[in-house]
Amino acid sequence: MPRAPWRRRRTTDSPRPAGRRWAGRLRRSSTFARQVLLVRVGRRDDDLHATDLAPTEHRYADRQRRRYGLDRLSRPAVNVGRAEIEAVMPVSPAMPPMVYADEASAGTIPLLPGERTIARRMKFGLVNACTLASLMLGMLAIFLAMQGEVRIAALCLIACVAFDGLDGALARRLGVASPFGAQMDSLADMCSFGLAAPVVVYASLAGSVSTAAAAVACALVAACAAIRLARFNVSPKDGRFFCGVPTTMAAAVLALTVAIGLPVPGAVLVAGVALLAFAMVSSFPYAKLARLVKLPPWLWLAPVIGALVDIRITFALIVVGYLVSGPVLWLRQRRTA
Repeated sequence: MPRAPWRRRRTTDSPRPAGRRWAGRLRRSSTFARQVLLVRVGRRDDDLHATDLAPTEHRYADRQRRRYGLDRLSRPAVNVGRAEIEAVMPVSPAMPPMVYADEASAGTIPLLPGERTIARRMKFGLVNACTLASLMLGMLAIFLAMQGEVRIAALCLIACVAFDGLDGALARRLGVASPFGAQMDSLADMCSFGLAAPVVVYASLAGSVSTAAAAVACALVAACAAIRLARFNVSPKDGRFFCGVPTTMAAAVLALTVAIGLPVPGAVLVAGVALLAFAMVSSFPYAKLARLVKLPPWLWLAPVIGALVDIRITFALIVVGYLVSGPVLWLRQRRTA
C-alpha cells in the first residue's frame, strides 16, 4: 500500500531501536570529544572542574542521560588530564611533542644568553649594529644601482663584506655570540649578498648583453644564495673548508668585477656569474681565508707582482684559480679515501 504523501517519515528520534542505538553512540562519542576539546590545555589536571564545559554541553548531556538512561553522561565534575588528551589524540613518532601553554611561556629563549649586564648589552648592541650597517649598505647599493651608479654601488657591496666579517669577529672576541645574532647575520647576508649583489650586476650588464640572459644569471645568484645560507645554518661546521663558495666571497667577487670593470665580453661575464652561482650550492671543498693566509709568503709574491702589472687580469686569474681549487680538492679527497 503506498504511503500517504503527508505521512511523517521515520527519523532517528522515532521509535526505531536501531536508529536510537546508532544515534546514541554517535552522540555519546561526540559529547566526549567535545568535553576533551573544551578542556583548557594550559591548566593542571587537579584544576579542571565542571565549569570548563559550556552550559549548552551540560544541558545536552542531561537530555541524553534522561533519554537513554546513561550513567556516563551524568553531571559529576569532569577531570580530563593530559594523559587522556594524548590518549584521544595519539602522537606518532614523526610528529613533534605537544607544547602546552605553561611550558611555552616558561621556555622563552633570551636574545643574549648568559649574564645580562650593561656592558654585555652594549657589546651585543655593537655587534648587531655592524650587522644592520651591512644590511643598510646593501639597500643603499640597490638604490644606487637603480640610479645608474654601479661603481659606487659595488663599493657599497665591498663595505658590506667588511661589516659582515667584522660582526662575526666582534661577537667571538667580545663573547656575545648568540643564536639571534646568527639568524640576524643570515638575513642581512641574504639582503646584501643575495639581493643587492645580483641587482648591481644586472645594472652593470645593461646594454652589453640581452636582458633575459642577465636576468636569468642574476636570478640564479639570488636563488643559490638563499639555498647556500639555509644549508649553512643547518649543516655541521668544518674548521678547514667551506662546502661550496661562501655567499660573502661570491658577493665580493661580483662587486670587485663591477668595480674594476673586467675587459671581457658580456656573454663571458654572464657565464661567469652563472658559474659562480652554481659554485655556491656545490659540494666542493673550498679553503677558508684563515688557511689561505697561512700559505708560504713566496706564494703571495706572484699576485702582488701581477697586481702591479695589470690588476684586472690578476684578479681574474685569482678568481678562476680559487673556483678550480674546489674540484681539485674534491678529486684528491676521493683518491685518498
